[in-house]
Amino acid sequence: MKNAKEGPATGSSGPLKIMIDGKEREFDIEAPTLPDWVEDRKLTAGGYPYDMKMKSEGYDERLEQLQIELVKAQAWLQSTGKRVMSLFEGRDAAGKGGTIFVLRQYLNPRTARNVALTKPTPTELGQWYFQRYVDHFPTSGEFVTFDRSWYNRAGVEPVMGFCTPAQHEQFLDEVPHFERMIRNEGIYFFKFWLNIGRETQLERFHDRRWSPLKSWKFSPIDIAGITKWDDYTKARDLMVERTHKEFAPWIIVRANDKRRARLAVMQRILLSLPYDGRDLDVIGKEDKKIIGEGPTFLEK
Repeated sequence: MKNAKEGPATGSSGPLKIMIDGKEREFDIEAPTLPDWVEDRKLTAGGYPYDMKMKSEGYDERLEQLQIELVKAQAWLQSTGKRVMSLFEGRDAAGKGGTIFVLRQYLNPRTARNVALTKPTPTELGQWYFQRYVDHFPTSGEFVTFDRSWYNRAGVEPVMGFCTPAQHEQFLDEVPHFERMIRNEGIYFFKFWLNIGRETQLERFHDRRWSPLKSWKFSPIDIAGITKWDDYTKARDLMVERTHKEFAPWIIVRANDKRRARLAVMQRILLSLPYDGRDLDVIGKEDKKIIGEGPTFLEK
C-alpha cells in the first residue's frame, strides 16, 4: 500500500519535456520540489497583471461582504421565482471548484445546487447531447452552478479524442441557439472562463500530487493534458470566438490569484441581479485587469 506522504500513483513515466516560449523545459510531477522556472512565474504566468497575491486579511473581509449580498440575492430569487444558472469552465486546476464553493458557502442548499456530472452513461451517450444537462436546469427560485458543462464538447472532448471533428463542429454551430433559448426563458445565465497561465497550472498540479488532502483531484487525464497545452489553447480560442454572443457572453476571469478571481466572479453575478436591498457600495466596482468579456479580453 502506498504511503500517504508519497501521494497517489500517477502513471507518470518520468520528466515531461515541455516547450515554453520556444525553450524546451523538463517538468517532473514526481519531484518533491518545483523547478525554478515554474516557481519564479507561478503567479505572473501568461501576463497576469499582479506580482503579489491578494492578502488574506483584505480578502476575508471582502468575501464575507459579498457572501452576505449573495444571501440577500437568494432570498430575492425565492420570493420572485427568478432563476440563475452559472457555468464554470477553464483548464484543469483553474480554480472552478473553489470558486463555486465560496459562492455557495452560505446559501440555502435546498435551492442552491451544484452540478458536476461524471462521464456519460451508455444511455446518455445515445441521447441528444444537451439532454443530460437540461435535466439539471434550475426551477423557480433556484441558483444552479455547473462545474464544467456542455462545453466539454468544445475543449476536453476534441483535444482528447472523445468526440469526432464533426460532432465538435456541430456543437459549435448549435450551442448559440441553445443558449438563446435559455435566455429567452428568462434565466439569468452566466458563462465564466477561469483563465490561468501555464506555470500556474503546473504549480497547482504539483500541489495536488503531493497533498494528502487534494491528491484525489489529480488524474491520468491531468498528466496527459500537461503536454497538450497548445491544443487546449486552440480549442479554447475557437470556442470563445464561435460562442461568445451578446445574449450569452463569455466572462473571462484571470485566475492565477484565486482570491481575486473568486471576488470578481461574485461581483459580476451580484451586479447583474436586481435583487432587493442590493448594496452597490459594498459590491464595489469590478477590477478591469481581472475580469472582462470575449476574445478581445482573452487576447490581452
